[in-house]
Amino acid sequence: MTQPLRIAFLLFPNVTQLDLTGPAQVLSRLGNARLDFVWKTLDPVPTDAGFSILPTATFAEMPRADILCVPGGFGINAVIADDEAMAWVQAVGADATWVTSVCTGSLILGAAGLLDGYRAGCHWAQRDMLTLFNAIPVDARAVVDRNRVTGGGVTAGIDFALTLTAMIRGEAHARAVQLGLEYDPAPPFGSGSPAGAGPEIVAAYQRRVHALVPTRDDDLRALARRRGFPRDTQG
Repeated sequence: MTQPLRIAFLLFPNVTQLDLTGPAQVLSRLGNARLDFVWKTLDPVPTDAGFSILPTATFAEMPRADILCVPGGFGINAVIADDEAMAWVQAVGADATWVTSVCTGSLILGAAGLLDGYRAGCHWAQRDMLTLFNAIPVDARAVVDRNRVTGGGVTAGIDFALTLTAMIRGEAHARAVQLGLEYDPAPPFGSGSPAGAGPEIVAAYQRRVHALVPTRDDDLRALARRRGFPRDTQG
C-alpha cells in the first residue's frame, strides 16, 4: 500500500471550529489518509465556540504534508503576527501538493505569500482583504486555481472538502462521501449570503463584528505591511 496522504490542519486559538471540523470530517473519508491538527504545543486550543480541540502534532513534528488546510476565525490576525506559525505555514505550503483554506484562512495563506496571483475564496465580510496579499477575490463556495483550493465562509468548508475529494479520489468517491454524511442542505432561511440576507441583516451583522473586533481590518492592513505587502509581482 502507498503511504497515506498526510493532511495538516493549522489549529490556533480562536479558530472558527466548523472551518476546521467540517472539512476534517469530509477529508477523513478520503481513504488511506491521516489527519493532524497542528499547533505549537499539544495543549488544548480554545475555539470560538467555547470548547477546546486537542492538537495531534506540533510544528516540529509535522514539517511537511501532502495537503495543508488553514481554517479561519477571529484568531487569524494573531496567527499572521506570529512569526513561528507563519514560518510553518510558509514551509509546509511551499512543499505541499495541495494548499488549501476555509473562510478567512485564505488571508493567512495570503500573508504567507502562498496566494500571489491566485484566485481565492474567503468569508464574504473580508473577501476584499485578499487584495492586500496580491490574491484575486472570488465569490464562490469553492475556488480552484491550480493546486490552491479555497473555500468561502464557514459551512463552505464542506463544499470545499468535497471538491478536493473529487479531485483526488474522483467524483464517484466524493458523491459517496456526501451521501454518507447526508449533506443535503435545506436551510430554514435564505439568509446565508449578503444577497439573501438583505441590507438590514448585513448591517446588523457588521455592527456586531465591529463591537467585538473594532480594529480587525485596520490591524490586518498593518500586518500586511509588516509582511512586506504590497509586493511587486512584475519581477
